[in-house]
Amino acid sequence: MFYGALFSLTCTVTSQQIITWAGVAPWSQCCGNAQHTALSVYPAQSLGSIRWSAPVDLNPQYSGNDLLIHYGSPLISRAGTIITSIKTGATDNFEFRAYGPDGSVRWTETTDYMLPSHNWTPSCGGAIVFGNTYVAMPGAGGTILLRYSPDAVSARVDRNAFYGTDVYNGNVSDYNSKAKICSPLATAPGGNVYFGFRTSGTTGAGLHSGIARCLPWVSGGTWVSASTAAGDSGIKVPVMNCAPAITRNGRYVYAAVSSGSGGYGYLLKLDAKTLATIAKVRLKDPDGNDASLSDAGTASPMIGPDGDVYFGVLENPSRYNHSRGWMLHFDSTLTVQKPTGAFGWDDTASVVPAWCVPSYLGTSSYLILTKYNNYAGAGGDGVNKVAVLDPNDTQVDLVTGTTVMKEVLTVKGVTPDAQFTGTHPDAVREWCINSVAIDPFNRCAMVNSEDGTCYRWNFVTNTLDQALALTTGIGEAYTPTVIGADGAVYAISNATVYSLVSP
Repeated sequence: MFYGALFSLTCTVTSQQIITWAGVAPWSQCCGNAQHTALSVYPAQSLGSIRWSAPVDLNPQYSGNDLLIHYGSPLISRAGTIITSIKTGATDNFEFRAYGPDGSVRWTETTDYMLPSHNWTPSCGGAIVFGNTYVAMPGAGGTILLRYSPDAVSARVDRNAFYGTDVYNGNVSDYNSKAKICSPLATAPGGNVYFGFRTSGTTGAGLHSGIARCLPWVSGGTWVSASTAAGDSGIKVPVMNCAPAITRNGRYVYAAVSSGSGGYGYLLKLDAKTLATIAKVRLKDPDGNDASLSDAGTASPMIGPDGDVYFGVLENPSRYNHSRGWMLHFDSTLTVQKPTGAFGWDDTASVVPAWCVPSYLGTSSYLILTKYNNYAGAGGDGVNKVAVLDPNDTQVDLVTGTTVMKEVLTVKGVTPDAQFTGTHPDAVREWCINSVAIDPFNRCAMVNSEDGTCYRWNFVTNTLDQALALTTGIGEAYTPTVIGADGAVYAISNATVYSLVSP
């Protein structure tokens, strides 16, 4: 398996180096890369103006002032093409659209992908595959559609089914109705594409809900059922919206499976080629109860630079941690559990190199960034924050008395939350992010708030030193931020993607 040579980008503010794969797209999948670290390989522009915007939903379905849908992360090619998935129907139907940096439309491809059964609408997430060669898009029947260029105005599109494209073509309607991708696509530099899928009924290929691997250039692939991978007949499905994470050497894949929405489950370490189980751990709250794995969330495993693995869960019983959940933390073998973060619900941790935080005096080489909301509607004080945490140091959590990761920096939201200020005078609108883009060059993060504004969190001054209003703010599902090849910041708010640049 070929992965290409390594190269390094030297940060202008430090002698430390950011290592990435040569030739790989700067934002190839959800959370940026195969390890889901959300570390940008380009410095971000200032949040000065909106260069352009475009819809990611042509028929958004509101519930009062809330928009209960997760949107797929924008992708950025090496040439700076921005690719988004767009929901075109009220409850289903999707297309992928590519834009130039100026917002001009380069191409549009319709996919026949259909969502699995759900309550909170899941995301439709693609990936840029094999460096910068293909765009992979979820298709119907558990298949993927491969467009042979992320940048060309027109290109060939092929379909591949992990259980055999000929098998799929032999009974299209049956597979379309019974097999559906349930996670964003994940890819490693070697070209493999990984995802979770769910099935209903019986198919000719004997499919059962699980984890799949496809290769873009040959028909077929590998799959394993969730129950087989976990070695537990009570396990039924991969966790909804949970993109597999792939180790830097491409040898292993981490994925999460559960007994069903809100049930118990496992984090799995799988062989990247065969999908055989290498290790597993049953996911537990710090008090020993089975953690809750909700289909309404978007947490995916994140692999730290040292190989440690982080995965966010919801607490059990509900609300005893103010619905903050926990950020579970394991070594690469899943046999050693390390300090737990006090917040994990619907969140994928981002990596913050320790040298990006000058005030940090600890010994960890990197820190993690997570949401740190304290929901007034679930027993909290409504003082919603984001936090940079030390994954190897601890403190006592003031809510539960549990020993948790130590806070290094926190910053609270800006806008009072009128829904709760009558009873919680310090309540502010919550941070609505599920993957926070980290700019190590300028030592900052780009974070979205439910107040409709994208903020720059400066790690040097620990202030929100830049802000750009996108909308007037609604209650919405957590959204990603992305940094493009020219440093533009991309943020989703109220069913629209915005390109944010310097004045």
